[in-house]
Amino acid sequence: MGYMAVSSAHEVTQLLTAWNAGDETALEKLVPLVYRELHRMARHYMASERTGHTLQTSALVNEAYLRLVDSQRANWKNRAHFFAICAQVMRRILTDFARSRRYQKRGGGAFHVPFDEGHFKGAGPNTNVAAVDDALKALAVIDERKSRVVELRFFGGLSVPETAEVLKISPETVMRDWRFAKVWLVRELSGGARDGA
Repeated sequence: MGYMAVSSAHEVTQLLTAWNAGDETALEKLVPLVYRELHRMARHYMASERTGHTLQTSALVNEAYLRLVDSQRANWKNRAHFFAICAQVMRRILTDFARSRRYQKRGGGAFHVPFDEGHFKGAGPNTNVAAVDDALKALAVIDERKSRVVELRFFGGLSVPETAEVLKISPETVMRDWRFAKVWLVRELSGGARDGA
């Protein structure tokens, strides 16, 4: 790793530490750094894949974490907060890609994200990321926190304790929200599939 990469990793780690301590200005500096790297990685990944491919967002986020953060200095709370930022950024990037003309062509080029780890049984093994984004927006109108729980776990790959740490709620509340949101989203996504979405 070159000097610039090491310097950058220290900067990201310091910004994460500052944000974790309550400095909101650190978040404003951090998001563009994370966005640029994740966008670059996502474009590279998708350029080398066939149309209709799937993307393991949690693997991409893990790779970004290793590239951007001085992992020897970052504690697990910093990791959870980094992944929280990545969850929002990945959702935005993937939704933008999904809504672009390249991925909207009928009969091919549909952009899918796998529902790994049995997150959403019944929604199909692969679901269009734009449909997930639409469903999460609808859920946020009903319950913002439940929408955030799904975003953190699905797009960011956070565990229940990490999600609880980021949202400042108990792991039991995360699990309750997660159970409700899964049932609600499967119903929404199944309805969308029947309607040809």
